[in-house]
This record gives sequence, C-alpha cells and structure tokens, in this order.
Amino acid sequence: MRHLLALLAFMVSTLVAGEFTLYSNDLAGQLTKKQEASSHGCDGSNISPELHWSNVPSGTKSFAVTVYDPDAPTGSGWWHWVVFHIPSSVNALPTDFGNVNKATTISAIQSMTDFGKAGFGGACPPKGDKAHRYVFTVHALSVDKLPLDASSMPALVGFMINANTIAKATLVSYYQR
Repeated sequence: MRHLLALLAFMVSTLVAGEFTLYSNDLAGQLTKKQEASSHGCDGSNISPELHWSNVPSGTKSFAVTVYDPDAPTGSGWWHWVVFHIPSSVNALPTDFGNVNKATTISAIQSMTDFGKAGFGGACPPKGDKAHRYVFTVHALSVDKLPLDASSMPALVGFMINANTIAKATLVSYYQR
C-alpha cells in the first residue's frame, strides 16, 4: 500500500508539474510558403515561426533553439536555425525572430546554419522529393552561456548544446515541394 501511495504521489506531482513542452501559434503539421526559404531555388517568405515553451525544468540557466531537417539529401541532414544564449527569463521567440536584420529586445546569438549564414533558413527540400521533417527543438541548458559565438558552425553548436541539455521539447512539421 505504501508503494502504491508513493507511486500515486509521483504521478500527481508529474501531472501538476507538467512536462517541458514546445508550442507554436504559427506551425501546424505542415509548413507553409511563409516558412519556406527564399534562396537555393525556393521562393518562400523565409519567416521563422513563433515558438513558446512551458514547464521549464528547474536548474535551467539558458535556452537554445534548433531547427534540423534529418531528411536532407546530404548524408548528415541540414541545420536550418541555431539560436543560443537565450536568457532563462525568456519563454518565447516571436514570428520572424530569425531575421537577423530585424531589431529585437531578446538577447541571443543566432549562429551559422548550413545555408552558410546566421539566422533562420526556411524549408527548401528538392522538388519532387518526399516530405521532409523539420524538427524544431528548444533545449533547457544547465549553463548561462556556451563558449561559442555567431561564427560557430552548427555541428559544433549542436555538440555543445547536447553536452549541456537538462531537457528538450520538440515539434515536428513537414514540407514538400
């Protein structure tokens, strides 16, 4: 009986605390022309979606956000967006935050992507290819800052993010041209 009560108490505390979760008011199961790249043969608007998260794990000192396409025909996927040094007081990124030329009040670093530049790079799968998965992930980090800057390559940033992640929450959207 004592074990059953302990299990019930754990289940209730988990339900009350909730799980670290990522949401978006702009994303659904499918990306749109709004989130499609405006380069590399694509003619979308290249606007990063609004993202917000809840139930932040204790011990979180900062956040990182990544967007990755594991289906890109490169043999290693494609990094579409890499953002880090997001303060722990922030729980959302507004629509078009990925535009590095746009003023923002959120202090964060947007580093290099596989497009060869910083900021959001929208979906651009090859025409006629299967629908690609775009994995949007927010990482709760155990450090205030990563020892990286805006010129850091995405694989290195990914390594440092994963080495310091307490928890992560993910949304997956698809896109096909």
